[in-house]
Amino acid sequence: MDKLISRENEIKELKSSLNSGRSEFVILYGRRRVGKTFLVRKFFDDKYTFRYVGAHNMKQNVQLANFNKALVAYSNMDFPVPNNWTEAFSQLEKYLETLPNEERKVLFFDEMPWIDAKHSDFVSALEYFWNCWVAQRDDIMLIACGSATSWLKDKLEDNQGGLHNRITRRIYLRPFNLHECREYLRSREFDWDEYQIIQLYMVIGGIPYYLSLLENDLSLPQNIDNLFFRRGGMLREEFHELYHALFTNADKYVTIVKLLSQKREGYTREEIEKRVDVSGGRLTKMLNNLQRCDFVCCHSQFGNKTKGSLFRLCDFYTLFYLKFVEGNNQMDEQYWSHHFTDRSVQSWEEFSFEQTCMAHLDQIKKALGISGMATETASWRYVPKSEENENEKGAQVDMLIKRADKIVHLCEMKFCDGAYEITKQYVDKLQERAEIFKRITGIHRGVVHTFVTPRGVVRSKHYGIVHSEVTAEGLFLQ
Repeated sequence: MDKLISRENEIKELKSSLNSGRSEFVILYGRRRVGKTFLVRKFFDDKYTFRYVGAHNMKQNVQLANFNKALVAYSNMDFPVPNNWTEAFSQLEKYLETLPNEERKVLFFDEMPWIDAKHSDFVSALEYFWNCWVAQRDDIMLIACGSATSWLKDKLEDNQGGLHNRITRRIYLRPFNLHECREYLRSREFDWDEYQIIQLYMVIGGIPYYLSLLENDLSLPQNIDNLFFRRGGMLREEFHELYHALFTNADKYVTIVKLLSQKREGYTREEIEKRVDVSGGRLTKMLNNLQRCDFVCCHSQFGNKTKGSLFRLCDFYTLFYLKFVEGNNQMDEQYWSHHFTDRSVQSWEEFSFEQTCMAHLDQIKKALGISGMATETASWRYVPKSEENENEKGAQVDMLIKRADKIVHLCEMKFCDGAYEITKQYVDKLQERAEIFKRITGIHRGVVHTFVTPRGVVRSKHYGIVHSEVTAEGLFLQ
């Protein structure tokens, strides 16, 4: 089994919960395949007082039968299959009461959202179990884990019934950043450099399970072919399972995701509502659920934190799948090896690199030496009203950083294999955009250009427009 990479803060939280001397209700959440179960298994070395895993799309009677099987195995006691969850938790109490009082009892409910089948009494029974039994003790550590983050949020964290304010710890497990991906790959004897790891990140992001599927005796293009384009490739069918395992009415979510994949700068909520057959509170909830599961990011507009926010698809796997795999009927099992230098791929890389930079904002700020400074990060775009002046130009900045000392970084994110060379035409474009930004925002001083590129910027005669730059070394900071 792979060793545990990073996760120091999460391990610290688990240790603190284990040794707190009180009963703990811990929620462990994060995107599917991000390594939640792996973290718990490694931390506890697969030694629990009781562990139960919910089954996807199974009725309550099946869930209860599975629970009974797990309880009998852990307790070595003979329990009948319970008729409902109230009986099931009563049986669990009887088992736990046979154990020494001084012993810390770890209860791990994996994929808890799947346990809550239609017409199930699971949540109400869990409420009763916690309030009437666990709350009277100081020796229980209950871990609720699941990929359906929206269920954990709605049914547990924001519960207004018996579990209101009962959650003692919330542990969010995020995808690996570039530094952690490099550490993981090194642990498995990959010798890829930073540029190759960035290329990999733009395809699958920092999802540990996806990284575990790579083979170190294959090149990066060969690995991508193996996972996405080969018949039976492990990530070729992942898309359908990914969304249907998380969301009820998954097709509606997929419709939103596919829409967002079509426009790199993203859509406002109003624009989304006009293009999909979902509206009002239902659309709000779906967008919130997609954000909770790390598929969609919401970027506020500079100068306005609520109005005009842009929703962008930020899940790297989904972006790659929809661009190159879905609808690819060529059946070329070496498609990526044959096409990864195509212009269409280069265009996709430009966008995906921007997403990579946005996912590493902390590293960019650290590389710029402003990590300890108060900053505001946002997008900005100006669309002129044509009826007022048909010759007026619009402008857009995908990422800007405004510092407390009034400096505003307009970030240029450029992906290329080699140092990026600025042309006279590009200088003119940047200067024109900066002037529009100053005029529209009223910020006339301290507007600078920052370049984020893997290999840096060529020191040519046009380099003078560069105020600061961040290279791959900065993106891989811890």
